[in-house]
Amino acid sequence: MRIARIHTAHGIVGVVDQDGRWAEVDDILAPDPRPTGVTHHPDGVSFACPVVPALIVGMLHNLSPVDQAKPPQAFLKSPRTAIGTGDKIYLDPHAGAVKGEGELAVVIGRPCRFITPARAREAILGFTCANDVTTSAQIPLDATLTQAKNGDGYTPLGPWIETDLDPADVRIGVVVDGREVIANSTANLAKNVYEAVSYLSHHMTLGPGDVVLTGSPATSYPLEPGQTMSIVIEGLGTLTNKAVPHPHTFRG
Repeated sequence: MRIARIHTAHGIVGVVDQDGRWAEVDDILAPDPRPTGVTHHPDGVSFACPVVPALIVGMLHNLSPVDQAKPPQAFLKSPRTAIGTGDKIYLDPHAGAVKGEGELAVVIGRPCRFITPARAREAILGFTCANDVTTSAQIPLDATLTQAKNGDGYTPLGPWIETDLDPADVRIGVVVDGREVIANSTANLAKNVYEAVSYLSHHMTLGPGDVVLTGSPATSYPLEPGQTMSIVIEGLGTLTNKAVPHPHTFRG
């Protein structure tokens, strides 16, 4: 099942894919969302960020099988960095080089703590495309990655959440200005999706709507102002965002 949030004349509403139409529901994070009776034709629908996360946490040391020898670690991103497909990524021209990272993101569906990899799927609502935008020039200056990971629009998500997806071997493609520049698979992550969720749950409580960025399996690529980057994930869809110079560049 696909779950999304869309723009309407009455504001942003949660919807589910129902018989080829988007049906409004009372709460997309509820165990059994209740339809309101209002539906929308898929043509012309404008997608918002598919979830309003209370927490965004990303996996470090999860780029390739080589990282299996490294201990797992994680970083936090501000929930305010989350945007939807079609929204803009704002780049600070004073901060240095930036890269986009195509990733499979997990949306948590129910609270979990100290969960095992074997049971991690029970806590997951579904999956969505993510672009873990990173100011790579700032990484050597801040071990916590706060300076590198929290620019405006630095966590594009979408276009929707897919509840029925096997995350073991999913192709992730990165497209810049219409040309695919790099691709890889979740099969090449050092820690698989369920291992990542389990690891995080041993250090914090994960709850409904939280987003886990599972890692970039060699799917990062430089991103410059004026470029449009799409993350294309097999079985999920396409997340597209344009990078632009930040409009507030005055420094006093």
